[in-house]
Amino acid sequence: MVRPSIELGSGMGLEFNPGLGSPANEGGYVRRRFFVEQFDGLKAVMEGEAAHHLGRVLRAQAGQQYELSDGERAFLGRIDVATRDRIEFVLEEELPAHKLRLDITLLLSVVKFDAFEWALEKATELGVSTIVPLAAARSEKGLLAAAEKRAERWRKILLEAAQQSRRLRVPALAGLVKVEGAFAKAASGAGVRVMLSELASAGTLRTALAGQSGPEVWLAIGPEGGWTEGEFAAGEAAEFRQASLGRLILRTETAVIAALAAVNYALGED
Repeated sequence: MVRPSIELGSGMGLEFNPGLGSPANEGGYVRRRFFVEQFDGLKAVMEGEAAHHLGRVLRAQAGQQYELSDGERAFLGRIDVATRDRIEFVLEEELPAHKLRLDITLLLSVVKFDAFEWALEKATELGVSTIVPLAAARSEKGLLAAAEKRAERWRKILLEAAQQSRRLRVPALAGLVKVEGAFAKAASGAGVRVMLSELASAGTLRTALAGQSGPEVWLAIGPEGGWTEGEFAAGEAAEFRQASLGRLILRTETAVIAALAAVNYALGED
C-alpha cells in the first residue's frame, strides 16, 4: 500500500501511517525520512536526485521539517534553504536511532524482475542488512544477462523502501554471484545459515531456527525451479541447514516475506 503524501499548513513534511505507534506519530501522521551523506555539525545538505524529488516533486519549502539519517544517526531537520537541486537543513533534535539486532544477509536467486523487485522492497521493510542476487542454475539466463543493468534501479528501490519503513540505513546490494561462491563466503563467517528447501526430507524452518541466536544470519532462497543437487551439496558443505516453509509451494517473493518474518520472530528482539 502506498502511503499518500500529506502536507499540512504547519509546514511539516508528513505522511499518513495508519495505526502504527511511534514517537513521531501523532494522529496517524509521521514525518518523512530521507537519507543524507553526512551531518556537518548542526547542518546537513541534500543534493542530486533526492534533493530534486524533495524540492520539485514534494515542493519542499523553508521551515518544513523532515527526519534525516546518515546511516548511523538520525535527526529532525528543518529546511533552511530549498532550491531545485539542493536542500540545506538545520538540525534541531537528535532522534532515537533504532539499530536492528539482526545482521541478515539475504541470498536471493534472480527471478522475473517484477517479483524480484517486489521481494527487494519487502526484504528491506523486514530488516535485511545485505542482499546478494544469486545466479542460480535454474534462474532464467536472459534475466541473469540483464541483471547488471538493473542494479541502479534496485538500489533506488532499496533506498525508497528504507525511507518508507524509517530505517536507519539502506541495505547494501552486492553484485550478482553464483550460488557456490555465495555459500563459500557465508561459510567463512559465523552465524546462522539456512537455505529454504522444497525437499520432503527438509525439516521445518521453526526446527532449523530452534536454539539458534544471532546476530548474523544468512538466508538463501532459490529460484522458481528450486535448487539443483549441486547447489544443495554446496549448501551442505557450507553448513547451511535445509528448511521448509510447509507443504505448499510458494513463489520466491512470498517465501522471502514468510522466511524473514519467521527469522525476526525467532531470533530478533524480545
